[in-house]
Amino acid sequence: MKPASTQLKNLDHFNAFLHVPNEPLVSLSSGRLAGITVAVKDNIAVEGMPLTCGSKLLGNFISPYNATAVAQILDVGAAIVGKTNMDEFGMGSSCEYSAFGHVLNPLDHTRVPGGSSGGSAAAVAAGLCDVALGSDTGGSVRQPAAFCGVYGFKPTYGRISRYGLVAFASSLDQVGILSADLNKLIEVAENICGYDINDNTTSRKPIPKWSTDLEKNVQGLRIGVPQEYLDGIEEKECRQVVDNAIEQLKAGGATCESISLPLTPHVLPTYYIINTAEASSNLSRFDGGRFGNRTPANRFHDMVTASRDHGFGEEVKRRILLGTYVLSKGYYDQYFDKATKVRMLIRNEFMHHFSDGIDLLLTPTTPTRAFRFGEKSKPLTMYGSDRFTAAASLAGLPAISVPMPVDGLLAGVQLIAPHFREDLIFRSCRYLSYY
Repeated sequence: MKPASTQLKNLDHFNAFLHVPNEPLVSLSSGRLAGITVAVKDNIAVEGMPLTCGSKLLGNFISPYNATAVAQILDVGAAIVGKTNMDEFGMGSSCEYSAFGHVLNPLDHTRVPGGSSGGSAAAVAAGLCDVALGSDTGGSVRQPAAFCGVYGFKPTYGRISRYGLVAFASSLDQVGILSADLNKLIEVAENICGYDINDNTTSRKPIPKWSTDLEKNVQGLRIGVPQEYLDGIEEKECRQVVDNAIEQLKAGGATCESISLPLTPHVLPTYYIINTAEASSNLSRFDGGRFGNRTPANRFHDMVTASRDHGFGEEVKRRILLGTYVLSKGYYDQYFDKATKVRMLIRNEFMHHFSDGIDLLLTPTTPTRAFRFGEKSKPLTMYGSDRFTAAASLAGLPAISVPMPVDGLLAGVQLIAPHFREDLIFRSCRYLSYY
């Protein structure tokens, strides 16, 4: 098995794949997903294949088992064609933070594909696979989906097992699905959602036949459009696609009304306190001693320090340091504890509107279209890319990014539903134009 850096190092493949098997991995020749090709983000375990998380620290690690989501798609005949590139350990919004090189956006090679699931989005957009699995912590499936012009779906927290997904921020991490074909995305979702004995955060709620929801209309649905999200748009094209989506949903019989989410300015600070704190805790296991690459040293402490220093990239180090700080004595109450309380307030703000009769929220997915490489080199500028996606993650709500054409590139609109109401998302997608 050769890494993508030697097998797929050309513009036709956009550096989207890190690892490709000599033959696609298939367990069955028949099954509901037979004939569907799937790429898997390289922080999701596939037995016998590398599991690098886009990091030098895990550059030689081979997964000894399959993630539950991977086992489930293999059991119904899907073919896994490779592992996709990503921002290291899922920490990034552009796929510029992979230890194995940038991923190119198939729509424009000078622009980023988004992150951290940028390799998965690029592979789907380039037609290299039918569907890709990614992970979404604060928008890492939805944002690259918007930048690459594909669908990017994050279910309700607990719908899909996280067993076999390398932990970044455990209360936020979710396996998500990307595809240019909504029907195939839903087919995969129906097969990988559900309770898993290996993940006690998964829900026992039954999985509906979402594919039948595509036949339903949106007549009578009340859709809320948060004014704070519109005010945060940086490019007029992103506002244009929201306006287009509103008109299309109205034409289908839905009503769209302006609502307010006053806590929106507090979403990013809350998200980045919680995600860095959980990253600091989860990434402590990568010490060079148990698995991954080890930097030799005379003493154990020196070996751990050297292995992490040489193995982790700058963005991962930055977030570990921030997370360790907010968890430290004297600052835990001031930062982390307060962030968890604000997180509940953000969740309650969504629930207030849903209990008041709003069926769905419609927002832009991102404040801009795909930006150019190096354009957002300052961390705080990059973090702003998550401003419209992080809230649904904090609240554990299902959401999808739907591609919408505008002026030669694509932008995305985001639909957010109440917990376990993915059906409302899918039945609304068919009313929104793709290409």
